[in-house]
Amino acid sequence: MLKKWKKKRRKLLAIALATGVIVSGVNLDLTFASNANGNKTVVTQQSVSQQQVPQLVDAASINAVIAAMTVTEKAAMVVGANSVALDPVNGEIIGTQSRKVPGAAGQTQAIPRLGIPSIVLADGPMGVRINPTREGTDQTFYATKFPSPNVLASSWDTELVNKVGVATAAELKAYGIDLLLAPGMNIQSYLLNGRNYEYFSEDPLVTGTMTAEFVNGVEDNGVGTTIKHFAAYNQRTNNNGNMIISQRALREIYLKGFEIAVKESQPWAIMDSYNMINGTYATENKDLLTSVLREDWGFKGFAMTDWEFGARDIVKQIEAGTNLLMPGSLNQVNRIIAAVNDGSLDEKYLDRNIKEILNVVIETPTFKGHVATNTPDLEAGAKIARQAAADGMVLLKNEEKALPIAESVSVSLFGTPTIETMTGGRGSALVYAPYQIGIPEGLKDAGLTINEELLSKYETYVDELRASDEYKQTPGNFFVSTFPTLPEMDVTQDAIAAAESTDVGIIVLSSEFGTYGSDRSKEDFYLSESKLKMIDDVSKAYRAQGKPVIAVLNVEGPLETASWEDKVDGIVLSWQPGQELGNAVADILTGKVNPSGKLPQTFPVDYEELPYADRYPGENNEFTYEEDIYVGYRYNSTFGLKPAYEFGYGLSYTTFDYDNVRVNRNGSFKDKITVFATVENSGDITGREAVQVYVSAPDGKLEKPELELKAFTKTKELKPGKKENLKFELDLKELASFDEEKSAWVVEKGTYEVLVGASSEDIRGTTSFKVDKDILVETVNDVLEPQVEINTLSKFN
Repeated sequence: MLKKWKKKRRKLLAIALATGVIVSGVNLDLTFASNANGNKTVVTQQSVSQQQVPQLVDAASINAVIAAMTVTEKAAMVVGANSVALDPVNGEIIGTQSRKVPGAAGQTQAIPRLGIPSIVLADGPMGVRINPTREGTDQTFYATKFPSPNVLASSWDTELVNKVGVATAAELKAYGIDLLLAPGMNIQSYLLNGRNYEYFSEDPLVTGTMTAEFVNGVEDNGVGTTIKHFAAYNQRTNNNGNMIISQRALREIYLKGFEIAVKESQPWAIMDSYNMINGTYATENKDLLTSVLREDWGFKGFAMTDWEFGARDIVKQIEAGTNLLMPGSLNQVNRIIAAVNDGSLDEKYLDRNIKEILNVVIETPTFKGHVATNTPDLEAGAKIARQAAADGMVLLKNEEKALPIAESVSVSLFGTPTIETMTGGRGSALVYAPYQIGIPEGLKDAGLTINEELLSKYETYVDELRASDEYKQTPGNFFVSTFPTLPEMDVTQDAIAAAESTDVGIIVLSSEFGTYGSDRSKEDFYLSESKLKMIDDVSKAYRAQGKPVIAVLNVEGPLETASWEDKVDGIVLSWQPGQELGNAVADILTGKVNPSGKLPQTFPVDYEELPYADRYPGENNEFTYEEDIYVGYRYNSTFGLKPAYEFGYGLSYTTFDYDNVRVNRNGSFKDKITVFATVENSGDITGREAVQVYVSAPDGKLEKPELELKAFTKTKELKPGKKENLKFELDLKELASFDEEKSAWVVEKGTYEVLVGASSEDIRGTTSFKVDKDILVETVNDVLEPQVEINTLSKFN
């Protein structure tokens, strides 16, 4: 018996690169050295010679490595790890591969005998999501909680978004993570989608451009990203439902952002969505994953499933171009082996998919021998998080220059979010930050005097409610909301006393939201009765004293404002922007930062005015995108519907004038058009302006929205009286519409109006150019056609 154990132990000790592999309950303590490429190899006397089989050393070695794989190794390579550990001699399953980074979302399979390491994948949209504690150490593994994508998009600042990507990459490398499972980039086409805050915008150009900048920021520093969820994942209610969408809406709205990101940044990976598109699951959709993603766009990375716990057809997934099944199970490995053995799966698809995975593996920090320090520069991350949070905040209202307020004033804070800091992030967006700055703390740090008596009363009120059965905190696990919404305290008398003793009343309003696994309800768009009463009480008290009232919207997404906005003098949309919430709010309120954020998503007056209000989220596990291309501001501008706050809207503490809006080529068009504009700071405070270029295209064979965003930029900091000359180049593809009959992008002849402005409704200058004849820009694969007729919205109906 002892002989057999020694023989087995010698065999197990030869396992290389799979750090901490656990086999039959034995934790192997392996000694590592670096080879010429900086990759980890095991050095033991019992080690099996790796010269006998090909080793993964670079791109040129990949084909030979795949040819040397056993069927079991191939099956394991396309299934998320933690499920199996492989024998270093014959590649057979011998145990379970342990976690390399506790709390990371997953990892890939290590194949030690071929020199293939396991790479680590981690969430998330607001920073690195790993466990803050580990066995055997007192160290806490914190990460910076950055603003979510909808906050970053509100900055309209591509350089800033790139900087957040760079900072995120530094923390990923510090913790030994190779691939970030972010950013999310689905279109915010449906107001109640429970994950909208993880996405950038209702507009595909903003979405794609911001994604590309973030991806480049991360990947230029040697760490990978995973753009998600591909595609048309615009609700949570019917998570696996069938989304019925026209080819044109898919190409122009729901795929366009992904196309921009792929072509401008080449992310290492892409994550399939759960849902079906026109009858086929995204993970099994060859038209989507091969015809569009790889053939039309030239994607070079690999595709993975989302964390799929339901049944899918594994053969269809692999053949379609889903390279990696996550999080992975032994059952999936065995199903793949059986499919190869019975002939239902051609091994060539495994080989293709593995090659695409290994092309990424050889670029990772793990493969290149990077050693995790576990000591990220959290101070540097916090500085960028604070800048991004402030730059992403939007000033929605500022009557009689109620803002900024002087640092010497006294303020009273109203609303339960003053106690429960809502920095954002649930589920995959959870981040364990070293601290979170609440609004009271941020205002105090800025030098303002806080009404401590009222603050203490709120603390007692919140504590008592949380101690009750009705409002007690639910477990803070992956799916469940940590903070059930609280009713607001009756402040009728408190507001009167506060208005007499303090200079400014600040009302903090938070989102109504459910659990991570659900969409919001229609009711969540509206403020509760207790919140509306609070606003009314505070407004009456402070206006009776001739003092201003400011509302801070500490929310995940748009909410109804029309019924109460006249009761406040200023509105600051802070979103839920990460760990520096309080400091960033203070920076805006006091004028330390001049607000320059603008809305990437329309705020409607009423939910019932939305074109899908009577249909969303569908029925019988199916939803039809009847509004077609008329998403967000495209709908409002085309059908003359006035929003509460339009797309691109945002105020500043200064003012900007636009001038010299013109185009080149004397208004004629060949291959591209250049748009010029001059922006001047006409106010008395230094600031920045997000400048937007829209195009109103002529209706031809294809009807067009009233206007569409085609370019944007953010000026440098302009001192009072200073100007900046801006130039925007629009090429054929940016101006083209998708013709379903031709399966092509086409620029139709006619006169195109160019509108340069501060928002989709605040147009400051116009010009035009002509296209003399139809131009076929690009023909693509004729795929993803719906199997049923769609009664699509049209302005000619």
